[in-house]
Amino acid sequence: MASAPHGDAPEERNAAPPAKRASAPITEAGIRAEFAHHDGTVARVNNGTFGCCPASVLAARARWQRLFLSQPDAFYFDALQPGLARSRAAVAAAVGACDASEVSLVDNATTAAAIIMQHVAWSFAEGAFARGDVVLMLHYTYSSVKNSIHAYVVRAGATVVEVPLPFPGASPGAVVAEFRAALALAKAGGRSVRLAVIDHITSMPSVLLPVKELVAICREEGVDKVFVDGAHAIGQVPIDVRDIGADFYTSNLHKWFFCPSAVAFLHIRKDDPIASQLHHPVVSSEYGNGLPMESAWIGVRDYSAQLVVPDAVDFMSRFEGGIEGISRRNHDKVIEMGTMLAEAWGTFLGSPPEMCGSMAMVGLPGCLGIESNGDAMRVRDMLRNEFKVEVPIFHNSRSVEEGQEMAKDAKGDQVTGYVRISHQVYNVREEYEALRDAVHKLVLAGFSCSKLRPSGKVLSN
Repeated sequence: MASAPHGDAPEERNAAPPAKRASAPITEAGIRAEFAHHDGTVARVNNGTFGCCPASVLAARARWQRLFLSQPDAFYFDALQPGLARSRAAVAAAVGACDASEVSLVDNATTAAAIIMQHVAWSFAEGAFARGDVVLMLHYTYSSVKNSIHAYVVRAGATVVEVPLPFPGASPGAVVAEFRAALALAKAGGRSVRLAVIDHITSMPSVLLPVKELVAICREEGVDKVFVDGAHAIGQVPIDVRDIGADFYTSNLHKWFFCPSAVAFLHIRKDDPIASQLHHPVVSSEYGNGLPMESAWIGVRDYSAQLVVPDAVDFMSRFEGGIEGISRRNHDKVIEMGTMLAEAWGTFLGSPPEMCGSMAMVGLPGCLGIESNGDAMRVRDMLRNEFKVEVPIFHNSRSVEEGQEMAKDAKGDQVTGYVRISHQVYNVREEYEALRDAVHKLVLAGFSCSKLRPSGKVLSN
């Protein structure tokens, strides 16, 4: 197979036709038009899981797809790499990287984690690390990343130490204290901590962590490398990778940055010798040409999601304050809607506002009896299928496991379930009111999760 071109290409002849740039500020009607493809019958307060993509960016994607289909060879030799270079440059500018050479585009944060864990596993296999050396991660590290740690690194000989995350009611200071305690445990007996995996915003429960301070602690304590999983971060909070100071930083562009699925970035400092040692798990003809190029060609596939990053940036520029303005308004709105729900249900926010981005955890009435992850999923299915509300539900088992007293609602019932609500530019108050009213109906009907369990009776409305 021929290698992808590395130099300048005659992109004028074969580049995707540019979208019509809309420089005027976007209106409410414009926002509705951009997201008219959403199912209008569903109260979609779950941007966090799959994100969203406006019609203008989808149109740009379709132009790239048609360009490939019309003349694949010209697309491969003349258009693909210049287009991906523009996308890497757009990401580099958005996250404070030195330049585009520090940015690799991958499918998602899970792929980025596999790249890092693969390298750590090789370090064990090649004798650079000793059996029993430690990888530190949060208890609430995303399940796919946890699985990657176990599949690659534990099999190679690593010991895993988990950091418990206080929830609900965590404060940045409480997180730091738990992190320091777990790191001390990891170093006990003279063990080396080879990698710390730190979430910028945990997925479930959603908590914004003091990531810069945690990275600094790792530096003070001699942790070899730090990988920040910011899967939910870009578009929710400002990111300056140089200021954060991690060795590796990843975030999904299809969650809060208005790109289509699936595209993410992985940042590695260009002055770090490890940059030349990292490889994409899918080995192609670009192997050995650096991770940005390896990731830019992993065989014939649809690269259009990676090619429209500049179009997403153009879309965000139509909003007052750009992406920073969008994220500020989303934060304010999600706290407002979360407070409304908590007051209506007699519960509380799972984390203080300063530890929320554009997502917030809200306690559900304890009488719903959410006692397991299975209960949480069955209630979520019920809200989707019977009430047309889409929202993730979290079962909080940590307090029970650790023997801590569970937080209670206004009626004195233990709060074991939480909704994770999101706010994005397309959301309206009525969607959160639909969620509020659906839960009210369940409470008034005397619903309990026991009625949805396999041996119970399903509630009928």
